[in-house]
Amino acid sequence: MFDSVTTTALTSALDGLSQRQRAIADNIANVNTSGYRAKVVAFEDALAASVARGDGDVAPAVTESRAATRLNGNNVNLDTETLTNIETVLRYQFASQAVGGTFSSVQTALRTS
Repeated sequence: MFDSVTTTALTSALDGLSQRQRAIADNIANVNTSGYRAKVVAFEDALAASVARGDGDVAPAVTESRAATRLNGNNVNLDTETLTNIETVLRYQFASQAVGGTFSSVQTALRTS
């Protein structure tokens, strides 16, 4: 049960979202650092492909943003980071509730058997 595609995919999603939150924190912390390039974390497309193959196990890919830079060579956009953070937090909450629901179902099944 715990190594099902669904559980594996949810775990991969939580790992990717956690990595994205760390990247956003780094980006915001370096908003005024000359030459800093914002980090971008992607995993959703790879996760969808992995689930389609019946696996669900993927690692997030961290790359540098190709967005335009300011005069100091920095390309962190605080508005974008803030919105991405809000979206990431909501997705993380949803995924963690789904994982919690899975474990609650198992716990209930164990109590009744």
